[in-house]
Order: sequence, then structure tokens, then C-alpha cells
Amino acid sequence: MDIQHLVDRLEDLIDEGRHIFGTKLTMIDEERALEIIDQMRISIPEEIEKAARVLAQRDRILAQANEEAARIVQVARERGDQLIDREAMVQAAQSRAANIVEQARQEAEQITRDADNYVLETLSRLEQQLNRALTVVRNGINEVNTPGQPAAPPMPPVQFPSPVRPQIEVSARPADAEQK
Repeated sequence: MDIQHLVDRLEDLIDEGRHIFGTKLTMIDEERALEIIDQMRISIPEEIEKAARVLAQRDRILAQANEEAARIVQVARERGDQLIDREAMVQAAQSRAANIVEQARQEAEQITRDADNYVLETLSRLEQQLNRALTVVRNGINEVNTPGQPAAPPMPPVQFPSPVRPQIEVSARPADAEQK
């Protein structure tokens, strides 16, 4: 279930509660509130799981890009070996292989950037949703506290670690380095 939907349900529950005349207090159905909170606890790991799947998909795409780059380099090397008799053709093949490797490296970097941006956006949205939900819960706690009863101490803000961006390098040896 979507965390935003659960937050909306919790807010509706508070809105539907009985307001105590002359106070800011509202009585709510504790069982329903706890049920919604339990559903929130279930939903949050699902969002985190989605982010993990995105990371796994990004890693799979990077691995495919690296395999393709290695295949292209191998094909270019094989062609270079076939044309070794002609110096000009060998140099052209090496230059083309280097261009292909560079192009593959640039594409892999672009895929990495795109995947990292997507993961960062997803995690940022999740963080915002969690902060909104935490604010709603804290407000509900503050509303439920009766006068004369000490208020619950404020909870420190939740800090999430910043995402780590792995760096992938694609490199290839020029064909002449193999001949020496």
C-alpha cells in the first residue's frame, strides 16, 4: 500500500475524531490508528525494497554495458589481428577500437548517472514521505496529550545517509601494446 495513502487515512482518522469542547484535544479510535501505523510499518520496507530493486537493475544494466564494451573491444581486436599486414589498416582499426571503447565508456557513465539520479530522486521522495508521516504522527501525539500531562519530548529529526555512487571504469589496451 502507498505510504501517502496511509498518511491520508491517519489524517482522516484524526479529522473524524471527537473534539473535546474547550480544548485542542481530539479522541480517536486507538485500534484504527494502531492498525494504520502497522500498515505504515509494512509499507515503508516495501518502498525501500523498490529502491533496492532499482539499484540491482542499475547494476545489471552496467554489467551488460561492460560486457557489450568488452565484446566490442574483442571484435575490434580480432579485426585488427586480421589486418596486421597493412600498417595503415591496423592503425585505423586501433583508432576505431579506441573510439568504440570511449563511446561505450561514455554510454556506461551516462547509464550510471541516469540510474544514480533515479535512485536519488526515489530515495528523496521516500524521505519526504517519511518525514511527512513522522510529522503527522508527532502532531497526533501532541494532540492526544491531555492538559496537565507532560508532553512527550520532541523527537530528533531523522537523518538518512547520503547515497554512495559507485564508479565504474571501462578500459582497454591498445592492440600495439599486445604486440610488444
